[in-house]
Formats: sequence, structure tokens, C-alpha cells
Amino acid sequence: MGSISIVLRKAPYGTTDAAEAIRHALGGATEEIEVQLILVDGGVNAARKGQDAASTGFVNIGESIGDCIDMDVVVSADRESIIGAGLEQSDLSDGVKIVSSSEIAAIIKATDTTMIF
Repeated sequence: MGSISIVLRKAPYGTTDAAEAIRHALGGATEEIEVQLILVDGGVNAARKGQDAASTGFVNIGESIGDCIDMDVVVSADRESIIGAGLEQSDLSDGVKIVSSSEIAAIIKATDTTMIF
């Protein structure tokens, strides 16, 4: 049908940006759109394992990242942002790919539409 890159730059809690990015990613996947969810800056924390969102008033974004992966959304995290957040591959949800900034640019260039949150 088409393709979309969804770039999440904001941390998973405190605003609705992460929840909206994931909602759009899941919506695209149900419409058989090829979806690339790209996590950069604070957005890489959305893929952190073991999130406890009980006191935030938000849905558990970590579980939602898993839902995206289960629905064939390609979830990629920026390598430099991962390093900056003090994370490693083992800290991330299974199925999240760590990519370079040049790989992110190629992903965005290859898709029909880009949304930034």
C-alpha cells in the first residue's frame, strides 16, 4: 500500500507523543502500510525493558513497542542516542534494531511519508 517512517524523539512519559507515535504505527500496520518506527534522542527510552508506568497515568510504552514488533512494524533505535542514554542492546525490547544515523537517513528516504513526534 505504501510506507511511512515515524520518528519518535520524545521520552515515553510526560507527554502523549510516544503513545501517539505508537498508535499511528499500529494503525498503519493494520492497514497493511509498511511502517518504520525510528527511536532517537529521548525516544530510545520507549524501547527500554521493564518499564513501570503504573504511577505515570500513561499506558506502558514498552509493552506497546512489543505490540508494534509483533505486528511487523520495524523498530529501529539510533546508536548514538542509545549510547547517550546509557543503554545497551540487552536493555532494549527484543526485536529492536540499533542503527546508525546514516541508516536512519536511508530508511526515511526510502519511505513515502515521514511523521515526527
